[in-house]
Amino acid sequence: MNLWLIPFFPFAGFVLNGLLGKRLSKTFVSLIAIGSVAASFAFVLALLGKVYPLNVPFSDHYFTWIQSGSLSIGCDFVVDRLTAVMLLVITGVGLLIHIYSIGYMAHEEGYSRFFTFMNLFMFFMLVLVLAANLLLMFVGWEGVGLCSYLLISFYFKEKFAADAGNKAFIVNRVGDFGFSLGIFLTVILFGTLDFGHISSTVAGMPVETSAHMVTAITLLLFAGAIGKSAQFPLYVWLPDAMAGPTPVSALIHAATMVTAGVYMVARLSFLYDHAPMAMHVVALVGLFTAIFAASIGLVQNDIKKVFAYSTVSQLGYMFLGLGVGAYSAGIFHLMTHAFFKALLFLGAGSVIHGLAGEQDLRHMGGLRRAMPITFITLGIASLAISGFPGFSGFFSKDAILSAVYERSPWMFWVGAFTAGLTAFYVFRAFFLAFFGKYRGHHHPHESPLVMTVPLSVLALLSLVGGFLSVPTWLSGVYPLGEERTFPMVVSALCGILGICIAGWFYVIRPSMAESMKASAGPVYTLLENKYYVDELYAETIVKPVIGVSRSLLWRGVDEGFIDTGLVTGIARVVRGWGSLFRQWQSGSIRNYATWILAGSLLVIFVLGLFGGAR
Repeated sequence: MNLWLIPFFPFAGFVLNGLLGKRLSKTFVSLIAIGSVAASFAFVLALLGKVYPLNVPFSDHYFTWIQSGSLSIGCDFVVDRLTAVMLLVITGVGLLIHIYSIGYMAHEEGYSRFFTFMNLFMFFMLVLVLAANLLLMFVGWEGVGLCSYLLISFYFKEKFAADAGNKAFIVNRVGDFGFSLGIFLTVILFGTLDFGHISSTVAGMPVETSAHMVTAITLLLFAGAIGKSAQFPLYVWLPDAMAGPTPVSALIHAATMVTAGVYMVARLSFLYDHAPMAMHVVALVGLFTAIFAASIGLVQNDIKKVFAYSTVSQLGYMFLGLGVGAYSAGIFHLMTHAFFKALLFLGAGSVIHGLAGEQDLRHMGGLRRAMPITFITLGIASLAISGFPGFSGFFSKDAILSAVYERSPWMFWVGAFTAGLTAFYVFRAFFLAFFGKYRGHHHPHESPLVMTVPLSVLALLSLVGGFLSVPTWLSGVYPLGEERTFPMVVSALCGILGICIAGWFYVIRPSMAESMKASAGPVYTLLENKYYVDELYAETIVKPVIGVSRSLLWRGVDEGFIDTGLVTGIARVVRGWGSLFRQWQSGSIRNYATWILAGSLLVIFVLGLFGGAR
């Protein structure tokens, strides 16, 4: 099936722009970057058109990568229905974001470098979802983390961007350490890392009623997902990741990379189904993260930060669905989220572009007249994420909440309340940007066609994406839960209520928003400072680590032991002995004769002493 061609095209774009980009015009750089992604998208469409409805997975084996005793790990790609959904999302949404980036990055330095990193990201993300074993998945997993670091730090001359890139890289290493331990335990328990072999082996094992090896493996792998998919407590990197260009936020930190943890849990559903305790942890972490991040999003004033916390919250919804066994619903929400969240970020980028870099909602207002296309498309995205009936988010989010309602009513009510919060803070941002009087200092204008056309396509997908029968199609892989009317109605009503409250506060009675802010007092301050989690990490982890590094590792080990003790100490000893031996090589014949005489007398004395004793 030549599956290797899917990631090969973006990799070729990475190589060409990486080696020749500085010598090429922006037009050629754009053609290479976009053409490579378009080629992958076209190949995926053609491939799936041949094998639809993909009742049987197919795979390609290229070579044996690692052979050690009975452990054999190959470079193998596999495509089933789950992979097919991810391939379409990555290449389709990725193509639209690449096209949009031509306009957004037109006047930025490092144009070829940006598209080089974007193509490299596409390559690693495609490797991640095509991988037929855990180790090859881990290669893609670490690769997208590297590209995220490179793109967050794109404006590396600015300290805030460099710090944000470092933060993302370091926080993700914490989760990835757990992921790597999970891989080691998988080898110990199953003797293989191949998904097919693990699935067939675990099928004959009993479900773990208490914590044993399978539970340990799934929890360790989920630790990696907590980092990569920005779940509590490792979510802190994603809001800061907005330091990168807005297309990066749309592609990597909304539509694709951050969903890698969701994909991993769904891919290993056969393991998680045998570890109910781990499943419960997944659901609880997802639920808590959803409402926790939503509460912070209520008071954010940076338009990209609002959508960043929204991403963290929506990922929590996906893990909630996976944790209750609604894998098809979780993946369905992953797909629709890619549509409307990419649209939200690109719409925010259009606003920022039209306001010469302004991101503060307090300096916006009344933009619907100057930016009508951005206004309409962002409105569609806002309705979709709010779960408004008929829009894509309504179908996918309610599929999750229906499944949650069957298994845990209290989790459902928390999820429904979170849906109301989501609608409120998203429309708060929407109303602050597009309604009322203009409060900014720049002349707003609509973005060029190269940016508004991708917005329009994503708006169409956000509008009709919910009618795609993805859950039904995935039911061949995962059981399809029963949809219930009551939870769907409650969820929709919560979303509509959130929209209405936001409209009342920020359009009809804007003075009430200020009154509410003043009356909230300490609660508002707590939310505005994001529960002081970053400060807590700084005081309990970052500063102690820096302190130990500075006093013990730097002053003690590096300077004291290595420099003074080993390097300088050895040099001092050698210099001392050298000073002594240097006296013997003075070049003076008189000195040499004296040393020879002294040595001769010493030898005679020793021989006489021992001879007399004998």
